[in-house]
Amino acid sequence: MLPEDIKRLVWASDPQLSPDGSQVAYVVTRVDDERNRYRSRVWLVPSDGSAPPRPISAGEENDASPRWSPDGRLLLFTSTRRTDQAGKTTSALYAMVTDGPGEASLLVEHDEVISGVAISPDSRKVAYACRVRGEHYASDDIDRRPPRRIDRRMHRLNGVGFTLDRPTHVHVMSLDGDGEPLDVSPGDAEFESPSWFPDGRHLAVARTNTAERMLAGDIAVIDLDTRSVEIVTDGTGVYRSPAVGPDGTVALVGHDDAMLFPHNSKLGVLEDGGSVRWLTERLDRDWNTFPVSTAATWNANGSGLVGIVADRGAVHLRQVDLDGTITPLVTGNRWVTGWSAVNGMIAFVAEDSERPGELHVLRDGDETRLTNVTDSFVRIAEPVQATRFTAPAPGIEDEVDAWIVTPRDLDPDLTYPMLLSIHGGPFTQYGDYFLDEAQLYARAGFVVVYANPRGGSGRDNDWGRCIRGKTLGGPGWGSVDFDDLMSVTDTALERFPFIDESRVGVIGGSYGGYMTSWIIGHTDRFAAACSERAVNNVSTLDIGSDIAGVAKFWFGIDALDEGGLDELMRLSPISYVDNMSTPLLIIHSDDDLRCPFDQADQLYYALRDRDHDVEYYRFPGETHELSRSGSPIHRMQRAELIIDFFTDRLGPL
Repeated sequence: MLPEDIKRLVWASDPQLSPDGSQVAYVVTRVDDERNRYRSRVWLVPSDGSAPPRPISAGEENDASPRWSPDGRLLLFTSTRRTDQAGKTTSALYAMVTDGPGEASLLVEHDEVISGVAISPDSRKVAYACRVRGEHYASDDIDRRPPRRIDRRMHRLNGVGFTLDRPTHVHVMSLDGDGEPLDVSPGDAEFESPSWFPDGRHLAVARTNTAERMLAGDIAVIDLDTRSVEIVTDGTGVYRSPAVGPDGTVALVGHDDAMLFPHNSKLGVLEDGGSVRWLTERLDRDWNTFPVSTAATWNANGSGLVGIVADRGAVHLRQVDLDGTITPLVTGNRWVTGWSAVNGMIAFVAEDSERPGELHVLRDGDETRLTNVTDSFVRIAEPVQATRFTAPAPGIEDEVDAWIVTPRDLDPDLTYPMLLSIHGGPFTQYGDYFLDEAQLYARAGFVVVYANPRGGSGRDNDWGRCIRGKTLGGPGWGSVDFDDLMSVTDTALERFPFIDESRVGVIGGSYGGYMTSWIIGHTDRFAAACSERAVNNVSTLDIGSDIAGVAKFWFGIDALDEGGLDELMRLSPISYVDNMSTPLLIIHSDDDLRCPFDQADQLYYALRDRDHDVEYYRFPGETHELSRSGSPIHRMQRAELIIDFFTDRLGPL
């Protein structure tokens, strides 16, 4: 895969089975090279593969979120293809009749993104979530807007901007085109993920309010007749993604202690009185894995659910019965990124290390792939399969999961430079999915190694929590995670003799950027490094980030607590700048709110003052998500910068 192949990226997502199981609606997203953006389109295919897929929306901008009405008569989808008089793109909800010809009809239009579309059991109403702008936005002239009153620490969100004066609310409207949408969850709190009760008069929704508790989330029930909102959980846990079953039982994912972080989410059901009975205690894994966050799907008879789970680098679907029995459904070395289930049939999208997402159907134990949207990309980019291996986890009787991607035409009699890639989070995982960065670096002639050190997800809670701070019983970041990454590097050099141990580089973003900066302050074994969107000073990040205050959850202390500043500086890579000798490339984005650009500035200025070999690039208009969803041109430019830097610093390939 060359940097220019980014403009050829394409993938399927969000599969939705029709109520009778005969058809699957899904979304295909591809890069629009000419306009330097992404475009998506809704497609339809028979679930038995008896006819080829066909597009059913224009796809001029972003058509997404297809949802069937329970009677099968309508297919709704969201779109950003309309613009207002000023030329600004708006978000709209459309309906299309499925049993005859005709254009999609516009139901409603908003200035903010529409999400969480859910149609009532009688197919007469639709609920959806959308941000609602407050009085601050009354004027289009920013110079006339009043100042914001900030009343909480978490008041912005990376990629979204300010949230405290434009909370997400749930709206309900008729599907017959009469009347305006009704905001059924007014106020300062955020409401999303609506799910209908069988009576069509109540909605289960997820509710959060960061002004009350930072990470807590509740399930609420909205009575559409009385317009009342009742919070049905106790306010102490993290509860999200409600899914109402055929008998009115509410399923959800989350956990009971919002003060305990990180925490594997579990799948459970609400009991009378608001308590939660967890169904997945037998499998201590994360049932709400990043980047997929999808509500569980009920069986038709309400006897169990289908849910998604992260497990040691894979993301699978499993059947979870109400008695806690867990049965594998979709397994293998791959990631499931979306699914729906109808009458025992499952439509799902999965990707692996060699291919972005494609649509599959599982029926009576037999799996069929229904789409070939990525064939052209794969033929041109020639991705290489990742090979899994393990390395010892120092100090414990366990192993670290790792993967290696090599240049396609690798000659075992030659030696190659290696890049150690470190994931973000830290409570996330690398694994069996299409990692375009690994493919880019391998095509450029590098052996790429990536791993899931302690502190990440995909394992049990103890594994995820073992790098918390001293006051929480752990050693903090840059401890056993560092040991694991060094063990993976040592193991790779031992097992794969075609790696040149004198030409090893390290790269990572976000927490991976933190670890890159940390590593070069604690060892000189790497010949070059690239630290992206990094945490370099924990004490200032905890004040300036959109998740300000989260240090308390990771480390049990903040900069203003007694001894807090000293401890956070001990954990900060910038404190070890005098130990850094490795040539370094720093990459950051102007609009990154998760790790604001001052994190990069601080390290760059400190290194320049010490005449360090350092290069620094900052991308305009990009957020923390540059490498994943930044503009295609910027993603290509980023890849070229990284490849050129490591090619120069690690010698001829």
